[in-house]
Amino acid sequence: MATTMGLTRSKKRVAAHGEVFTPLWMVDAMLDLVTGETERIDSRFLEPACGSGNFLVQILRRKLAAVELKYGRSEFERTHYALLALMCLYGIELLPDNIAECRANVLELLAEYLGVSESAEPYRAATYVLSQNLVHGDALTMRTHDGGAITFAEWGYLGKGRFQRRDFSLNSLARSSAFSAEGSLFAQLGKHEIFSPDKVYPPMTVSDLAVAASDEASGDSE
Repeated sequence: MATTMGLTRSKKRVAAHGEVFTPLWMVDAMLDLVTGETERIDSRFLEPACGSGNFLVQILRRKLAAVELKYGRSEFERTHYALLALMCLYGIELLPDNIAECRANVLELLAEYLGVSESAEPYRAATYVLSQNLVHGDALTMRTHDGGAITFAEWGYLGKGRFQRRDFSLNSLARSSAFSAEGSLFAQLGKHEIFSPDKVYPPMTVSDLAVAASDEASGDSE
């Protein structure tokens, strides 16, 4: 697995971007504070400056342990719940080499757990999910690297091998979170229609996600 050596890449990057990597022992200590959530398969985590994925990799590792404990006897359920665990991880990263490394690190862990190669449908499905969930952009401006609004896919598992995708803008999610806060004057607006998804997709299978990955790769190569 590709990992970042040391806590910084260069003094220039520290000065320009404040880039410092969290050591593994500190990551684990922080995640231990929310152990219950890290071990819940469908709990969602967003790392707004995900770097090379130190936090996301460890969260996925804990989630996959929960998958194995609950669904390890069924290859079908094991595969689909492992993908759901992946689907519940989100990240934003400003620097292009970091986001590429983050996707690779998270994908490598999932592939190792499932024992699949790059040609396998679950691997290609995971590639597509990560292209949607781990965004090259700026969390402060809520914009992608090319200036578009950051949008995240909310994934849910419907059972029987089908996933549901709904897209929300990061800006809407941030407002919804603020308005839903306990004691907030606008708490009753937490489920208001202004926080409805930007787009809802038909249910998708692992095969559908793998095809989407191929289509996306073809589009990138044109």
